[in-house]
Amino acid sequence: MLTAPRPAAATSHGSIPAMPPAAPVSLVEHGTRRMLIVAGVMLAALLQMIDTTIVNVSLPTIQGNLGATVDEAIWIVTAFVVANVVVIPITPWLQRRLGRKRYFLISIAGFTLTSLLCGLATSLDALILFRIAQGAFGGGLLSTAQVIMRDTFGPKELGLSQSIFAFSTVLGPSIGPTLGGIITDNWSWPWIFDVNIVPGIVAFFLVWRFLRDGDAPKREPLDGVALALLIAALASLQFVLDQGQQYDWFSDSRIAWATLISVSSGVAFVWWELRQRAPIVDLRVLRYRAVSVAVLCIIANAVGVFGGALLLPQFTVNMLGFTSTQTGILIGLRALPVVFLTLPMGRLTNNPRVDLRMLIGFGLLGNGAGAIWLAHAINSGATFASFVGPQLLAGLGIAFVYSPLLVAVLRAVPHEAAKASSFIILAFQMGGSVTAAVLVTLLDRREAFHQSILAGSITLHSEAVTQFLQTHPPAQLLALVTQQATVLAYADVLLAGGVAVCVLAPLVILLKRKPA
Repeated sequence: MLTAPRPAAATSHGSIPAMPPAAPVSLVEHGTRRMLIVAGVMLAALLQMIDTTIVNVSLPTIQGNLGATVDEAIWIVTAFVVANVVVIPITPWLQRRLGRKRYFLISIAGFTLTSLLCGLATSLDALILFRIAQGAFGGGLLSTAQVIMRDTFGPKELGLSQSIFAFSTVLGPSIGPTLGGIITDNWSWPWIFDVNIVPGIVAFFLVWRFLRDGDAPKREPLDGVALALLIAALASLQFVLDQGQQYDWFSDSRIAWATLISVSSGVAFVWWELRQRAPIVDLRVLRYRAVSVAVLCIIANAVGVFGGALLLPQFTVNMLGFTSTQTGILIGLRALPVVFLTLPMGRLTNNPRVDLRMLIGFGLLGNGAGAIWLAHAINSGATFASFVGPQLLAGLGIAFVYSPLLVAVLRAVPHEAAKASSFIILAFQMGGSVTAAVLVTLLDRREAFHQSILAGSITLHSEAVTQFLQTHPPAQLLALVTQQATVLAYADVLLAGGVAVCVLAPLVILLKRKPA
């Protein structure tokens, strides 16, 4: 017999109580569906990270084909990075505004399309314009991918999800030069962009077909003032970091004005955002110790990661005569420890008895030690084998930093995951830019220093000098002095970078052992 449903109990005032709010939809996946989502998400993140370094080894070829100067060609890299760093901090706002899945799909589609346009570019201006668009679409991929991975695996497998994410983000910058070198040596330069097309389409399809969207778009207002100040601050800062050494820093009016714009806009941006109830970039997330310390630690890690990735290719190609392929493979060696440690690191970081600070500290020290070892391996007679050990040690250190650090932050502030993730990724990117600017400047200064010291020690009173000049022209002696000064400068700079990472390693003590 059918019966009517019993009415809800009335309150003392005779009204029916409101229903409790619905529980949030779980996005945890299992089995084949989870594997397909991970494949799509990580493929998109990997493409973004590869493109941060794949162009570097191909710049001389692109420069020659497009008839550009060295100063003009460097903008192919600078344009991408500037657009990237502007979009990264506003990614959480874009996720809320468009919905996480929709925004991620837009980013993948835009990144793939602009990669195609970069490969089709026939002029430097067009290539730079398309690189700006590519960097803007790519800026939203990493932090969105990290949060998707967290939700797809759930809190019980947080360590595994972040280890897989770290694998992709660390692998990309390492294999970028390898892939770029192989393409440059065997095909034409447009292929460094065209290789993104098929993987991009695959990533888009997998995410569109299998990823569930747990949050609907929200009608959040656009703070135009904050966005303009952010663009001015970060774009000007990136210009200063990328072009400062080339224009002799503050002796050039362009660098001085860009610095003034960056500082004034940055201060105004912070002041403006802290007064807003719904800021486009929520700076208040930095009040959490886990987030602020993680930002410092990831900057320290970036010193080691980007230092070797920047200087070693220059040294091996210019001083030792390595091909682009050989140099790319050498840089790619750092990815091997990350590949083999992804699953073990996931288990370690999931274990509540493991102190994540020890893992991060060990990783930073390993990263720094690898750079120091690399500095001692630098000499004019070095071979490929000379750099294998230092590269593997640096890769081992990298494997122990990223994943435990992300897990520590997400455990400490699970309700602010998207915001914290964007700050960490921005810190890694900007840390790399600052590192590159400082190390390139230091390299130039140390080369001049060593050249003056070596030149001052060469006199006709030296028997070795006299014997050399009896069989060789003076110009050859000058070339040897210049070469040795350059070798010593590279060793000095790599040593300084390694020591800096080791000095910054104790920052991990500031993290709480067990986040609340």
